[in-house]
Amino acid sequence: MTLEELLRKRRIREQTVNRSDVHALLEKADSDLRTAEKILSESVPWAYTIAYNAVLQASRAFIFSEGYRLEAKEAHKNTFLFLRAVLEQDVLDYVTFFDRVRVKRHQAVYDASADFSETETRNLLSKAEEFIDHLRQRIGK
Repeated sequence: MTLEELLRKRRIREQTVNRSDVHALLEKADSDLRTAEKILSESVPWAYTIAYNAVLQASRAFIFSEGYRLEAKEAHKNTFLFLRAVLEQDVLDYVTFFDRVRVKRHQAVYDASADFSETETRNLLSKAEEFIDHLRQRIGK
């Protein structure tokens, strides 16, 4: 889906860039990464969920920095549609990976039988750090 389609279908809307909001979301992403690493040995599913949230917050910071805001309905899904529409080809594998994580994170929150390995969660943390660094560079921070 293109940026124009996202706007037309009201999945996103334009807004004025607020640098303090962008900064606050990046700080939240960093805090979430640290928290996920700290609790990994105690709760793999929650570490997974928090690592995903770090990516979500950094992605929102990027979206805000581009002058857009997500509509509330399907905001998580629309986050990755937006990223696919605007990011360069060399990072789209990250976007695809995190979109799959989005679905699995839903299981962690809503399905008591969800299964997450420590290795899988460590891989998520590593990719999250890389992707957040990329978004931070794109934002110019």
